[in-house]
Amino acid sequence: MAANTPSQPLVEVKGLSKHFGEGESRVDALRDVTISVEAGEVVGLLGPSGSGKSTLLNAIGSIIQPSEGWMRLDGEVVYDNRWLSRDLRHMRLEKIGFIFQTHNLLPFLDATDNVAVVLHLAGVPRGDAIKRSEALLDYLQVGHRKHAWPSQLSGGEAQRVAIARALANRPRIILADEPTAALDSVRAGIVMDLLRKLAVEQQAAIIAVTHDDKIFDRFDRIFHLRDGRLDDGGDQL
Repeated sequence: MAANTPSQPLVEVKGLSKHFGEGESRVDALRDVTISVEAGEVVGLLGPSGSGKSTLLNAIGSIIQPSEGWMRLDGEVVYDNRWLSRDLRHMRLEKIGFIFQTHNLLPFLDATDNVAVVLHLAGVPRGDAIKRSEALLDYLQVGHRKHAWPSQLSGGEAQRVAIARALANRPRIILADEPTAALDSVRAGIVMDLLRKLAVEQQAAIIAVTHDDKIFDRFDRIFHLRDGRLDDGGDQL
């Protein structure tokens, strides 16, 4: 993994655009977006439905290919009007953790194995994967539920297990799509406090798409998207 200097953001995107279709049916989901996020920083992406928030998150996560632009993740230029990484799957496993609105835990695996499955995909031996999984669950204060099935977990517990899974491979970049939408205000605050703790302690960059005004005060900066464009350079909170 490339080393970072204090002056180099963990996420750096310049002139990123994404369109779907051509001619009269073309839809510009992103238009010339430039954004950077430092290590230890938690930023929010806000905007109305269809503004491009999830598209931007998926482009940064290398799930969808931009139409044009430039992107550097954790010190590595991964996109310059084309993918530069030959193995996007490995790059995602190494650099990026994903947290979604619904926890998407596998119902046939207990909490520990739901976290360990990501490590298995990366080739980590089972014993080491289980040890890492249990340590993460303890860190997120849900270790006492390590043998519980997803159906036995509360909403807040399931979301913590999902966060543990996102952190399994020690990513420096964490992308969260509406991570608190299904939680009440107390649980939403707990999840965001945990994400802030992770950003600081692991020097990670966290980008969260949200409509949840209960958590706005947990962000360092908030970026506003409208019609695929950034309205500003990120409001400092």
